[in-house]
Amino acid sequence: MTASPLRAGLLGLGAMGARHARVLGSLEGVELVGAADPFGNPRDCPRGVPLLPSLEALLELGIQMCIVAVPTEEHEKAGLRLADAGVPTLIEKPLAVNCAEGSNLVDAFEAAGVVAATGFVERFNPALMNLKQRLGEGEIGDVFQIATSRQGPLPDNVPNVGVVRDLASHDVDLTQWVMESDYQTVSAHTGARPGHGREDFVAAVGRLRNGVIVNHLVNWMTPQKERRVVVNGERGVLAADLLTADLALYAHGHATMWDELATFRGTTEGEIKRYALEKHEPLWAELCAFRDAVLGVPTEIASLAEGLKAIKLTDALLHAADTRSTVNLSE
Repeated sequence: MTASPLRAGLLGLGAMGARHARVLGSLEGVELVGAADPFGNPRDCPRGVPLLPSLEALLELGIQMCIVAVPTEEHEKAGLRLADAGVPTLIEKPLAVNCAEGSNLVDAFEAAGVVAATGFVERFNPALMNLKQRLGEGEIGDVFQIATSRQGPLPDNVPNVGVVRDLASHDVDLTQWVMESDYQTVSAHTGARPGHGREDFVAAVGRLRNGVIVNHLVNWMTPQKERRVVVNGERGVLAADLLTADLALYAHGHATMWDELATFRGTTEGEIKRYALEKHEPLWAELCAFRDAVLGVPTEIASLAEGLKAIKLTDALLHAADTRSTVNLSE
């Protein structure tokens, strides 16, 4: 840590911005010096942190890092201004409303030589981090399939994008990150409740370049909240609950019958292991990693280029749904 804490600013005090304010207010090595939101509630700011009317007022405080948590359509303008000011920035997902704006942000921060990240907080979930590590160590052997389920009620702060951009963007990013492979093809079906202009649910399938089959089930129409990632391999299944940060291994068993019947019955149930994980808050871990990146400490953050890649993938899902086709991302 530096002798003096990094002066942090927060742009946007909506639902996600308020969470950032809470964590930044107590993050070691960081001082939240101001939050900017013309419609923000001062009660969402930690005690002693001023609520400011604009990004320009925030920049006047001499901030050394900034979190952008305003509506998606405001990301490009805010990000370009912060890149021009030389301020390291974490921009919440989705990075931008379209690929053109996302590319502008990537180019601006690269040209300025300024640290920047996309807010893919699921990468810092203890269960998912441990799952990725175990896959890398070959715990379940060759992987055949990965399935995600992200379901729940419509959030109180209704997003300005549909469920694909708002929620499925998490799943396409974490899938590529966990499997260390890009998508090769995707197809999808979407739907919306009557009178709702944007899609409320999506069922998607795809294939990664490494041959792994992918399934995504995403909606904001169910009363119970679910966030699960299940990876099926030759020696068993790793299942992560992202809400509780729990991880379990369901190993394949050994058949105790004659060979012909064992082949007919298929895989049998074997040992079940539930791992004891050190559970930290994912947002805290994400902001710690971003703080370290700003300080020049080697760490892993989700780059803006990865945020742009997620936009391209969600665009492909929406195009596949609109045209009822399979999109080949190699072309």
